[in-house]
Amino acid sequence: MASSIVEAVREHARRQPERQAIIFDGEVISYGRLYADTERFARALVQAGLRPGERVGLFLENSPAFAVAYLGALLAGGVVTLINTQYRQTELRHILTDADARFCVTSPAGVAELRQLSLPALRTLIVAGQLEPGNPGAAPAQTIPYDTFMRANDDGEAIALRMPAADAPAVIGYTSGTTGRAKGALLLSRNLVANITAITTAWRWTPDDRLLLALPLFHTHGLMVGLHGTLFMGASAVLRRKFDAAETLAAFEDDPAISLFFGVPTMYGRLVAEAQRRGVPGYLPRLFVSGSAPLSPHLFTEFGRLFGQRILERYGMTETGMNLTNPYDGERRAGTVGGPFPGQEARVVDIASRAALPPGAIGEIEVRGPHVFAGYINRPDATAEAFTPDGWFRTGDLGSVSADGYFTITGRARELIISGGENIYPREVEDVLATHPAVAEVAVLGAPHEDLGEQVVAVIVPKAGEEPRAEDIIAYCRERLASYKKPRRVVFMEALPRNALGKVQKHILSERLPPG
Repeated sequence: MASSIVEAVREHARRQPERQAIIFDGEVISYGRLYADTERFARALVQAGLRPGERVGLFLENSPAFAVAYLGALLAGGVVTLINTQYRQTELRHILTDADARFCVTSPAGVAELRQLSLPALRTLIVAGQLEPGNPGAAPAQTIPYDTFMRANDDGEAIALRMPAADAPAVIGYTSGTTGRAKGALLLSRNLVANITAITTAWRWTPDDRLLLALPLFHTHGLMVGLHGTLFMGASAVLRRKFDAAETLAAFEDDPAISLFFGVPTMYGRLVAEAQRRGVPGYLPRLFVSGSAPLSPHLFTEFGRLFGQRILERYGMTETGMNLTNPYDGERRAGTVGGPFPGQEARVVDIASRAALPPGAIGEIEVRGPHVFAGYINRPDATAEAFTPDGWFRTGDLGSVSADGYFTITGRARELIISGGENIYPREVEDVLATHPAVAEVAVLGAPHEDLGEQVVAVIVPKAGEEPRAEDIIAYCRERLASYKKPRRVVFMEALPRNALGKVQKHILSERLPPG
């Protein structure tokens, strides 16, 4: 078995160099070409002065250049720092400074953001795309076009490259930073290999599979599941810059080789709406997977009714990759994320005593296994706090496990609402409100209350043409849940703030709530 993702690509390139790896904008990139470009990029990095363990930022949209830069940085001995393309000056300054990044691969739009920052440690910007004249990049970094950088060592001396060791630092993924500054989670090469081995085993991934990959590669879901699984298995991926529901349904129809699709609930909601308008394609992938945000039972059921397939929901996070999955064979249970992947463990513990809880009891989910990260960079305090003495990682997510092993996520521990002494889990209320005929989107959060401590607030995005009343929303909940769980306040908005993967950013939503 390969000890790194890069080694897996090299082996596929050796055995079947013409085998398709990535299809992008109609261009087919073989494993032979992908690995050759990876070596060229790696040698150019070494020639430019990259030392083992130094950080290479990837602030770049989906493209073959992302895959080459990612693999090349690892082959050169660097540590890849993933950067959300939606980030702007404050987040960019924090991440690039915290990671002490020496190189950054970006787009012309990225250069426009970075040039406004003072980043003394950053030596080189590698720009994929046409750079506007007079745009020098982040001072004092030099700016080099990607194509020029790739040719830097074509006529130079031979540079020896060494495959990453299993314990080599590989990737730094920054947490979403819902409280305070985002922390950089460091994953080793063996963490990545262990997790993708478990994923490909659980989901029956084969070299003959083709994934339609429209998730952003800077995120765990797109990179460490979608791209890793494809390249590790020697399969192929149709890579898209971004998700479009109509284009996705058309791709299913036009390319029968597409056998896998991974998305977030927002994507599945749009696929349902688009299929209701244009019809369901005659050919569909064998497996639909959802993650990165809760999939409501209502959407799970509606998708199954329309497409004739049950979505496989899973649960993962930046620090660990994937932790839990509904089964490939067997019941995919609505509202749950299944059980641990092969070779991994999970349990539910009491928040106060940390004792393991019986089935059905809600507590914090902890996980353990070879996929769990090494720790947070520059934050030994946060790392120590995140682990138990016997190696369990405290996820910060609340949930329960059924007697037959299905885990249910009820929300983040810090999002728990305690009203009048009663614990209220936002997910439970959201799932009920999602079934209201006039509700398009919903988020539930807690807000201060003079008497109760906290009150339940429901933020509703109405469906087009609907004008629900707050009292009707409250009554709908009261009929279906204990009275103390009903919203005491309902706020209507045109849209919910979401991150690049469609997860509602409740810390931002809380700041936007009008007084009341």
